[in-house]
Amino acid sequence: MNILKPDAAAAVFRDFVKNEIRNEGLKIKVAGVLASPDPASATYSDYTRSACEDVGIDYRVINIGPESVKEVIEEINCDRDIHGIFIYYPIWNDARDAEIRDLMSPKKDVEGLTSYWIRKLYANDRFDGEKNQFKAILPCTPLAIIKILEQTDAYMPYGLPFKGQTITVFNRSEVVGRPLAYMLSNDGARVYSFDINGCVVIDLSSEQKEGIVVTREDALKESDIVITGVPSKNFDRIRAGELKEGAICLNFSSVQNFTPEAQETAGLYIPRVGPMTVAICMRNALQLYRNYHQEKN
Repeated sequence: MNILKPDAAAAVFRDFVKNEIRNEGLKIKVAGVLASPDPASATYSDYTRSACEDVGIDYRVINIGPESVKEVIEEINCDRDIHGIFIYYPIWNDARDAEIRDLMSPKKDVEGLTSYWIRKLYANDRFDGEKNQFKAILPCTPLAIIKILEQTDAYMPYGLPFKGQTITVFNRSEVVGRPLAYMLSNDGARVYSFDINGCVVIDLSSEQKEGIVVTREDALKESDIVITGVPSKNFDRIRAGELKEGAICLNFSSVQNFTPEAQETAGLYIPRVGPMTVAICMRNALQLYRNYHQEKN
C-alpha cells in the first residue's frame, strides 16, 4: 500500500511558524471557546494547546455553557490582547452553530469559517485590506487538504495547480466540503460534490457552476482524486472496483470511508489530515496577527 501521512508536511508548517515567532519575538495570544460536552471537542482543544505551545503561541481555553457563548465572543472581539479565536463545535449542533461562527470578528477567525472569509473564497477573492495588501484567510481543513495534495503527483506547479484534474468530494458541509470543492475548482479542477442528497458539479471554468447531476459510479470512474469526509458508519464505503486506476484517495473523516481493498488499490492513500489542519491553524493565527494586530512602524 502506498501511503502518504500528513505528519512530515505538517511539521514543515509548524517549524515555519515557530521560527517566525521566535525570530521576530512575536507575542501572539489565542483563545479557545469550549462550550460543548462533546469529548472530541475537548480532545481537539488539548491538541490545539499542545500545538500552540510547540510554536510559541499563548493559548488559553475558556470553558463555558452554550448560553454564554455569545457574550464571551463579544468580549474576546473587543479584547486587544487576544489575536485569534477557536470555537469548538458542535455547540448546539443545529443552525445556531452557524450563527455563532459569524459572531467572531473576521480579523480573529483562526479557522477562516466566518461568512466574511467564505464569501471571499466563493468569489475567488484572494486578498483583503484597503489596498488588497493581505492574503485572505482560508478555512483550515480545506486548505490542509490542498497542501497535502500539493505533495503528490496530482499537483501541477505551474499555472492552475489542479487544471485538468477531476476530483470527487464526499462531503458538502459549509465547514469543509463545499469550501474545499470551490478551492479545488478555483485552482482548475472539475469537482463532483456529494452529500446525502446526491451530486452536483462545481466547475468554475464552465458557465454552469452547480446543478449538473452525476451518479456516484460515473463520478468515481472519472476521478483522479477521491476525497471523503463522511462521519457515519452507515456510509457505503468506496470499493476498489469503483476507483479509476491510479486514483489518489484521501480520507479526512474520523470514520474510515474506504474499504481495505480500495486503500490497497489506490495509487496513493492518505488516511488523515488532522496534523496538517492544526498546522494551518497556527499559520492562520500568525497571518491574522501580522495583518491586523501587529503594530506597524
